[in-house]
Amino acid sequence: MAVSQDRKIARLEQQLAEATSYEQWHEIALELDYLTGQAEWKQELESDLYNVPLILDRYNELRDALERRDHARLIRSLREGLHHDLGNIGNPALFARSRVGTKLLIENYLDIVCHAIRYVAATDMPELPLQEKLDYFKDIALAFGSPALLLSGGATLGLFHIGVVKALWERRLLPRVIAGSSAGSIMAAMIGTRTDAELDELLHSDHHEFQPWRWKGLLSGIAGKGFMDNRQLERCLRENIGEYTFLEAWERSGRGINISVSPVHEHQRERLLSGYTSPYLMVWSASLASCAVPGIFAPVKLMKKDELGRIVPYQPRLRWVDGSVVSDLPIDRLRHLYDVNFTIVSQTNPHVVPFLHNRSGKKQGVTSLPYRLLKKELRFHGAELANYLRQHSDNELVRQVAGQAYTILAQRYSGDVTIAPRYTLHHYRHMLSNPTPEFLQRITLEGERATWPHLSRIRIHSRISLLLSQVVNDLKKRLKTPAPVLKVVSGQ
Repeated sequence: MAVSQDRKIARLEQQLAEATSYEQWHEIALELDYLTGQAEWKQELESDLYNVPLILDRYNELRDALERRDHARLIRSLREGLHHDLGNIGNPALFARSRVGTKLLIENYLDIVCHAIRYVAATDMPELPLQEKLDYFKDIALAFGSPALLLSGGATLGLFHIGVVKALWERRLLPRVIAGSSAGSIMAAMIGTRTDAELDELLHSDHHEFQPWRWKGLLSGIAGKGFMDNRQLERCLRENIGEYTFLEAWERSGRGINISVSPVHEHQRERLLSGYTSPYLMVWSASLASCAVPGIFAPVKLMKKDELGRIVPYQPRLRWVDGSVVSDLPIDRLRHLYDVNFTIVSQTNPHVVPFLHNRSGKKQGVTSLPYRLLKKELRFHGAELANYLRQHSDNELVRQVAGQAYTILAQRYSGDVTIAPRYTLHHYRHMLSNPTPEFLQRITLEGERATWPHLSRIRIHSRISLLLSQVVNDLKKRLKTPAPVLKVVSGQ
């Protein structure tokens, strides 16, 4: 009997790995949770992985206030008790056992919180007039924080990001804050310049015109002008992104896009370009600079839209290159600008992916400890060696190469949730070539499959903040809509 069940589990796990839609994956995952006893684990109340009494008290408090229609109590309870990761409900260990969901109490708690938020937002209350209600939810949203999606570099392999974004979008979990560097900047720009309807069409289209690569010549590369043609890349970006500034992109999509660029000149620091920092900068121009891998593409001059609507150079003396060289994942800057409290990273850099830690989210055994320690040691000593050479070498070329190596090795390449592909030699062959429709379809599905196992944890961390953002936007629209005017009709 046990052998038969083991075979069934093995067969289902294979089907899970080959699923072609989330619905199919979800159904198989639920069956596996049942067969492996995880469905029972989710029902159990007791746990040392989070603060059960605290969550239970908060659940009962909100439920009682809702049932009694006690508006004053409900308003106060939401305001004082709504905190991100309350009671450690986002603990990664709570998502390392089951494939779908986590403890039922946590799911029920989030349900009641979201119901309470919707109720307060939709119900007319003398205690909370419309303008005060907007201010109330703005304050809560600011204090609670928001999730962010960060898309790394990776050349053509960065098309994996499409699948990640598609999986999040279809489950209504796509953050409103999105950052990208190098190849990731292209996807961030395409998301951030489209309305919801346009984004949905983009993610479900089988036809994409995406041809960024054109060989320029060996002599051009040796002369420092890049082996690849900047004009071809610029043409591709402008066709896929459009002629929008960062401010126009925000007004159009409601999504805050952020693009990393690195300086060429001395006495300049890396920059995170966004609607806050560079509102009039052309988005395609920022992405072009972020994609300009040193040696592959020539450095780029940024472009802006002036007060007459003309596209002109921005700080003409400066040139910029690949954002992932210095700041692949600008997590600290995003926390400062957007109060980010949870980061989802789609990591596709070919020099990073092989060294990432446990990508499955499952608990690692003792047998993998030596390998994990070796990876840490190699990275640590590599960074130390590069740091020494960049400071003490007499050779200028060695100092430059060591400096680039140090910035790469010293960076952080993961987030609270890190989604990454599993590369084979087949992937590396496509890294610097224009994608075929077949490759694009394949790598998009790989991105979706890699994201599905993380959706439960992402949902726990993001659900409340995304709802608060929606509520704030809806209340703003209600305030802008004039109240109906009653007309007095005279008797005839």
